[in-house]
Amino acid sequence: MISYLKGTVATIEKSTSNRVTLILEVNQIGYELQIPKRLSQQLAINSSEQVQVFTHLQIREEQQILYGFASAAERDLFRQLVSVSGIGTQLGIALIDTLGLPNLVQAIVTGNIRALSKTPGVGSKTAERIALELKSKLAQWRQLAGVETAASSTGPVSAIVEDVEMTLLALGYENQEITQALEALSQDTQLAKSKNAEDWIRQAITWLSA
Repeated sequence: MISYLKGTVATIEKSTSNRVTLILEVNQIGYELQIPKRLSQQLAINSSEQVQVFTHLQIREEQQILYGFASAAERDLFRQLVSVSGIGTQLGIALIDTLGLPNLVQAIVTGNIRALSKTPGVGSKTAERIALELKSKLAQWRQLAGVETAASSTGPVSAIVEDVEMTLLALGYENQEITQALEALSQDTQLAKSKNAEDWIRQAITWLSA
């Protein structure tokens, strides 16, 4: 079993089906991995800097597929997701891409069906099944894995987050863009103190337009 690979990024390619493939060169051997789009945005092509990618190997009939993730926790969450009936590898990656590790764990543990349903291909019934099967497992796992969830980090308070999201959606932004913007803005300690939805919306638009 390959736990992780450490090497340099040779190429990153996106297919017509939105699958992102990374070729990671390790000791002059190129390993092909399917990775979340989030991870591809963190990697620099043709850089001499070494990167570490945590892996999951899927063996299906005569085909072997390597999946790569930014951290061991993200890889382990992926394994939990694909253990749920009806959740395949592509949907598992889509969930991670749409919500990100902390928000995805938080949504499952709190049974936030609305948040889970933001992922393309995940309807309310599928979201309910994910929460039902993984809620208790992840409640304990997130502490052991050291995952800081949205509940313990800064960000728009729950009372206004829906207003912020709905306004940005109405302006034409995608769910994934909105999630990424709010994650980035949550690092602003001054903004984190604001309970004014307009402050968050204004800053989110500025971030998304940059």
